[in-house]
Amino acid sequence: MSETQTWTVTGMTCGHCAASVTEEISEIDGVEDVAVVLDTGAVTVTSTAPLDDSAVRAAVEEAGYAVA
Repeated sequence: MSETQTWTVTGMTCGHCAASVTEEISEIDGVEDVAVVLDTGAVTVTSTAPLDDSAVRAAVEEAGYAVA
């Protein structure tokens, strides 16, 4: 069964930004899909189990952005 969680990421302004965030979050174990909405900063992650908030924050920060 898949889990879906959404975070708001600040600082993304273009497709490259979204791709960077998607790439970093995709490297977390169990992540199946990452959907980014640039207009709102919403990042919805589908995974095999609930994700640790700190792991997602670390991945977003690695991409150069912040979780609101």
